[in-house]
Amino acid sequence: MKSWTDKLQSNAPHEIKRMPVTRAGVAKGGAMLLPSVRMIDDFIRAIPRRRQMSVAEMRAELAKRHKADGACPVYTGYHLRTCAEAAFEAYNEGMPLTKVTPVWRVLDETALTMKKLSAANRALILAQREKEGL
Repeated sequence: MKSWTDKLQSNAPHEIKRMPVTRAGVAKGGAMLLPSVRMIDDFIRAIPRRRQMSVAEMRAELAKRHKADGACPVYTGYHLRTCAEAAFEAYNEGMPLTKVTPVWRVLDETALTMKKLSAANRALILAQREKEGL
């Protein structure tokens, strides 16, 4: 079974698909960005310290950058969890928090991804949010 870090290293590209039906705020015929895991990771890494962004804001910004009408919430959520779990793997292997993907700048108590993480990882995210004043 692949580790989260292995999944993060995927070279699968992002895609833009035309929607066959209206879904997730994108009208039928509109362009939906299916982000790659690397795209999500790079985006989060670029968020400055002490700044936060909701998952919805991140999806909107990614869609805008790629000239799409929206970004897929399922792909975004799946890849966001991959980024978070890979960050925790790296941290647990000794990488300092200053070097891991700062998922706490996107994940807060209301993010659906938080429910999928262990209690220890949720606590770490909340502690980092507090430390950064988020």
